[in-house]
Amino acid sequence: MRSPVMRKARYPLRPSPGRGCHVAFAIFFCSTLLACSTTTPDIRLVSHLPPLPLGDQLVAVADVQARVPTPDLLALNEDMREFVQRYTEGVGRDRERLMMLHRAIRGPATLGIQYDSQAQGTAQDVFYRGSANCLSYAALFIALAREADLNANYQWLEVRPQWTQEGERVMVRRHVNVVVQLPRMERYMVDIDPLPSRDIAGSAQMSDADAEAVHHSNIAMEALAVGDTEQAWLQGVRALQLSPGLAHLWVNLGVVYRSNGQHDEAERSYLYALQLDSKERSAMNNLVVLYAMQGREDEHNYWERRVAKYRDANPYYHAWLGDRAAKDEDWKTAASFYGKAVALSPQESQLLSALAESHAQLDEPEAALVYWQRAIEFATVQSERFGYQQQLDAMQRERLAGT
Repeated sequence: MRSPVMRKARYPLRPSPGRGCHVAFAIFFCSTLLACSTTTPDIRLVSHLPPLPLGDQLVAVADVQARVPTPDLLALNEDMREFVQRYTEGVGRDRERLMMLHRAIRGPATLGIQYDSQAQGTAQDVFYRGSANCLSYAALFIALAREADLNANYQWLEVRPQWTQEGERVMVRRHVNVVVQLPRMERYMVDIDPLPSRDIAGSAQMSDADAEAVHHSNIAMEALAVGDTEQAWLQGVRALQLSPGLAHLWVNLGVVYRSNGQHDEAERSYLYALQLDSKERSAMNNLVVLYAMQGREDEHNYWERRVAKYRDANPYYHAWLGDRAAKDEDWKTAASFYGKAVALSPQESQLLSALAESHAQLDEPEAALVYWQRAIEFATVQSERFGYQQQLDAMQRERLAGT
C-alpha cells in the first residue's frame, strides 16, 4: 500500500479549465487534440437539459438536487480539530506546521492514510476509514491544513498521454492533488498517489466547487459502469449544476445520454464540451464513435482527419513513437521521432534527454552533449537535473577511455 508524499512544487500553476481525477471517471481512451466546433457559441443551461426517459418514467433536472445532495467534502468535526491542534499547536512557522501535519497524516502511528483507488468520500470519511483515493485524500489534507491556518487548495495534474499500439487513440489520465502556498513563493505538492515528474504534462488550480463536481462525476461514471443509468445521469447533472464550465463533465453526461439511446443529446453535450475547451480529447473521440454508430460518414471522416492533424502536432505522440523505436534499439528512428518531439516542445527536459540518449547510442557525442546540456538547463526538478548530469558525465568518461 502506498503512503502520502510531499514534494516541493517547481513548476508554475496555470489557471485553466479543470480536467479531473484519474480515480474513477477520467481514464478515457480518446483521440488526440481537436479543433473547436464551428457552431455558433452559446450557453447551454443545465436547467434546460432534457429529462432521462427510463421505461415509463422521466427523470428530470428538477429532481436532481433533492435526490443527490452534495456532501461538504471539507467539513471538520471535533476529533479532526483536536488532531490538528495536537500536532501543530504552538508551531509558528508555516513550513514547520505543514511538515508536522504531513507527518501526522502519513505516519502509521497516527492516521497512516493508505491509497485505495475506490475509496471515495469526504474528509471525515477518510479520517476514520484510513484509506483514500486522490480526490478524497486531497479533501482530508486541505480540510486539516486550512484548520492549521495553511493556504491549501486542490490542484489538477494532467498526465502525459500514452497512445495505443495503432497510434489512433490516446489514454488520458487526470489526477488531483494538493498544493500548499507558503510565504516567499514556496509551494509544496501533497499527494497520496504521486506521479513521476516526467509524466506531468500540465497543472491547474482547482476550486472547491470543482472538487465537489468531480466527486459527483466520479460516482456517475462508476454507476454507468455497472449499468445504473439513472444514478449516472443524476450524479452527472448534479456535477454540472456545481461546475457547468468544466468541459469534461459535459462529455461524461453525453456518454450517459448515448448509453440511453439519446444520441442527439449526446452530440449536443460533446459539441458543447468542445465549445468550452477546444482541446477536449474525450469529446472528440466520442463524436467519432457516435457518428460511426449513426452512419454519418462525412462527419465521422471529418473528425478523423482532424484527429490525425492534431495528433501529429502533439510532441508526446512523436515521443511515444520514439519510445517504441528505442525499445527495439532502432536508435536512428528513435532520434528522428524524438527530434520531432523536441521541435514541437523545445524546453521539455524529458524529450531533450531522450534525444540525447539516442545520439549517444548512435555514437554521436557532440549532438548528445548539446541535448543533455539543454535537458539540464530546462529540468525543473533537482533530481532530474542530477540524473542528466550523470548520463552526460558517463558518456564523457567513455569517450576519454576510448581515446
